[in-house]
Amino acid sequence: MERSFDALVAEAAAEPTEGWDFSWLDGRATEERPSWGYQRTMAEHMARATAALDIGTGGGEVLAGVPERPRTTVATESWPPNIAAATRLLHPLGVPVVATEEGRPLPFADGAFDLVVSRHPVATRWEEIARLLAPGGTYLSQQVGPESVFEVVEFFLGPRPEEDRRSRHPDDARRAAEAAGLDVVDLRTERLHTEFLDVGAVVYFLRKVIWMVPGFTVDAHRGRLLDMHEHIRREGAFTATTTRFLIEARKPRD
Repeated sequence: MERSFDALVAEAAAEPTEGWDFSWLDGRATEERPSWGYQRTMAEHMARATAALDIGTGGGEVLAGVPERPRTTVATESWPPNIAAATRLLHPLGVPVVATEEGRPLPFADGAFDLVVSRHPVATRWEEIARLLAPGGTYLSQQVGPESVFEVVEFFLGPRPEEDRRSRHPDDARRAAEAAGLDVVDLRTERLHTEFLDVGAVVYFLRKVIWMVPGFTVDAHRGRLLDMHEHIRREGAFTATTTRFLIEARKPRD
């Protein structure tokens, strides 16, 4: 039986959004995954490391899924709901979660880690990463690329200016890494297929990924949500393109 607009939206609006687990969207949205498999690649690096830091761990779900972590493994998180979720998940695994503030130095010594990882950081603080890495250490990160899910963004906000389209470009990440004194040893980009199968999935996504449509609320965007609902009923899905890039940078030994 087809569910009504109001029922779909109310359900999604009531669902908790802490952590970085998107399993609520199973059966309601699909997202093609990058071919490199970030968690698998991260696990390979973790197995070789002696001290690792996961910056912006979210709810800790990706780090918790790594089968072999170094004895010294630390996670940081700045969003209070995620701090609580990550603590519940990671502390039993022996991984401390350190609460941090955006823009402030991380509370670790220079050269403390031979591996720093980060999945989908809002911003990458390259100078800070270079400070935390030991000589020969590696930074590994999967990041959201330019114009990711812009079909959804522009559906609600209208056409975006060129600077928004150029934001988060992997070439800029390369330049910033090199400016911080790191050598970029791997940089890969992929454009991936995403589908939202009901309007509730869109509501949940925008409540969780809050920077996509800043200030998003059901009440403020009800008209466009109704349009989205009708589009999905007519076409079967709302289709978007997700962009991701993987960057690996190394601190020189000299």
